Amino acid sequence: MSDIWAVVPAAGSGSRMAQSQSKQYLPLYGRSLLDWSVAALLIYRELRSCVVALPEADLSCEQPGFLKDARVRLCAGGASRAESVAAGVAALPAGDEDWVLVHDAARPCLAREELEALIKAVTDSGVGGLLATPVTDTLKRAGKNDRVSATLDRETIWSAQTPQMFRVGELRTALRQAQATGVTVTDEASAMEAAGFPVQLVRGAASNLKVTYGPDMQLAAFWLKELYPQLTDPAGRQT
Repeated sequence: MSDIWAVVPAAGSGSRMAQSQSKQYLPLYGRSLLDWSVAALLIYRELRSCVVALPEADLSCEQPGFLKDARVRLCAGGASRAESVAAGVAALPAGDEDWVLVHDAARPCLAREELEALIKAVTDSGVGGLLATPVTDTLKRAGKNDRVSATLDRETIWSAQTPQMFRVGELRTALRQAQATGVTVTDEASAMEAAGFPVQLVRGAASNLKVTYGPDMQLAAFWLKELYPQLTDPAGRQT
C-alpha cells in the first residue's frame, strides 16, 4: 500500500499582506497561520511525515506548536513556490508510487472532512487531484483600460485550493519539466497538467480560504472558530 506524505511550502514573504513579518507567521488564536495549516494535515493519523520548507534563515530559529511534532521535518525552501515544493518533496523519504499532499502555509481553515474526501477520491481512483470549488460569480475578462472584453462561462470554471495530492514520482517529473521548459507554475496541478498527467477536481469548501490580504484574517478567524471551537476560547486565546 502506498504511503501518504505532505509538503508545506512556507518560504515566501506574502508581500500582498503589507505586513512587516512574513504572512505565514501572522498570529491567529495564539498560533501562526503556518501552525494551523500544518495542524490540519497532522489530523490525518496515517500521514507519514510533513516537510515544511522555510526560509533558510528561519531553520535555526526555535519552532513553536505543531512544527515541533515528531512527524514534521524542516528544510530550506527556494525563491519560488515550485522550488520550495521541489525541495520539500526531495526531503521526503518517499517512493515514486507514494502520494504527497501539498498544502498552502496560509490556508489554515482546512476541515478534516475535506482533507479525507480528497484522500479518498485520489486513492480510490489512482488519479491525482486537488480540492476546488465551482465559481458562483459571473466572470469577466479584462481588456485595455479595465474595459470588459468578454464574459466567461462559469459553468466550467473552478477555483483551485489546496491540498493538492499527486504521486511523488509524477510530481517530481512534472516540476522538473516545468523548470526545464520555463512553464509558469502557480500550483502543483498546473505543473501536472503541463506534463500531461490527468488531474481530478474534488469539491472543497469556501471555508478553506487562502489568507492573502488583510481582511482575510477576519474570515480565517471566523472559520477557525467554527471548525475548531475546542482549540480557541472566547477571549481568542489558544486552549
